[in-house]
Amino acid sequence: MRFLLDNPLFAVIALCEIGFWVLLGAGLVARYPLRLRRTGAALLVATPIVDLVLLAATVLDLRRGGEAGLVHGLGAAYLGFSVAFGPSLIRWADRWFAYRFADGPRPVRVPKRGPERARHEWREWGKCVMACGIGVAVLAVLSFVVGTPERTTALWSGWYAWIPKLGAVTAIWFATGPLWTLLDRGEQAVMGTPGG
Repeated sequence: MRFLLDNPLFAVIALCEIGFWVLLGAGLVARYPLRLRRTGAALLVATPIVDLVLLAATVLDLRRGGEAGLVHGLGAAYLGFSVAFGPSLIRWADRWFAYRFADGPRPVRVPKRGPERARHEWREWGKCVMACGIGVAVLAVLSFVVGTPERTTALWSGWYAWIPKLGAVTAIWFATGPLWTLLDRGEQAVMGTPGG
């Protein structure tokens, strides 16, 4: 509890995550089981407002004299991943709700192997790169908005530095996604098993 009192921005991040899922769930329930298509669409379209709330809260915290730290970097990273992955997550959930509640076609699952899996992994990794790029851009904007470099130094150097963290996320995602898929395909070719 003391952590939340000392870091109200962390509470805002948690509330934004909850808000995203509430808007998504409410939008899909309104759209399909309740058959309120316009209301559902409005709720789904409103999900980016959560990102704007987080950005505004982060800027306000720093403008009021707060010193940038781990939580501000986390907010920037969360914002990047929300922007990069949010639309595809909404489309995925929408397809499953349409299948379950509106007699829509069953969504096609990504195969475990083969060219389609490889395309999927590259696409997801591309979103990860975009998310990390947005996170770094937000960090740069925050530094510019604050206007005093010494209050945002923690975002760029030391233990709180976010560029190495986001770089590590990108590298790990590449190794466990696209690279793993390529190596798996190569192993299948050597063993003579079909690629799926």
